[in-house]
Amino acid sequence: MNKAITPVARMQRGGIRDAATPDSAIAASGLRVGLFTLLREDVDCVFQRDPAARSRFEVLTTYPGVHAILLQRIAHRLWKAELRYLARLLSWIARLFTNIDIHPGATLGRRFFIDHGAGVVIGETAEIGDDVTLYHGVTLGGTTWNKGKRHPTLGNGVVIGAGAKILGAITLGDSVRVGANSVVVKDVPAHRTVVGIPGKVVLRSDENRPGALGINLDHHLIPDPVGRAIACLMERIEVLEKALRAKGEPVDGQCSNCEADDLCGTQVIHVMKRQP
Repeated sequence: MNKAITPVARMQRGGIRDAATPDSAIAASGLRVGLFTLLREDVDCVFQRDPAARSRFEVLTTYPGVHAILLQRIAHRLWKAELRYLARLLSWIARLFTNIDIHPGATLGRRFFIDHGAGVVIGETAEIGDDVTLYHGVTLGGTTWNKGKRHPTLGNGVVIGAGAKILGAITLGDSVRVGANSVVVKDVPAHRTVVGIPGKVVLRSDENRPGALGINLDHHLIPDPVGRAIACLMERIEVLEKALRAKGEPVDGQCSNCEADDLCGTQVIHVMKRQP
């Protein structure tokens, strides 16, 4: 009786990828995607995420992010082949010409895109999923000098805004968006938006329409948690002042007539000391 041939098994026999086969199945099978296939995908994804791209020749010759990714993919294979010095030398050359520092030990997913790229740093044990987008100034850094896993892991479809820092052996789930200049030091579940220092989740689902390949590049359209908190406090103060006015207590102009240092400093301390 003939056994059904799975898509992965068919690729193993013929060396051809089935379009319906997910990337995770390919990774699990141990197949190595060809370098030219990866390069073609890296170039094609630029047109989906950068409206300034006009031709493949322009992308191949003028985009430092594409150059850095291509050289890192070669350096990574040298690193896996235990040719560590050659890998580090190639990584240094890439950094010299692109201003992007990607350690050859880092694992990059497919269709990875670094927009502008200046100042991007990716550490040795970083793991990046498929369809990830980084903007300039992003750091995927470590927080310890101990060997082992010490850099972040990014899921599929992650978008990290300019200047953001993702630090430590943490995990960002699929489709996470990180606002510009945020500092993330804790795990983030999938489909969240994170902003601030330290980073805090401000959206629990992607409420905006997805872009190319389901990737939402509108990482600048994020709520302001500090402004929202201040608005809530102002609203609460107004409610309390109305309650005081209803009891005949003086409210308006109180702050301009009092000695702030005496009221907010010495008297408050005495009151706190008298409390049990």
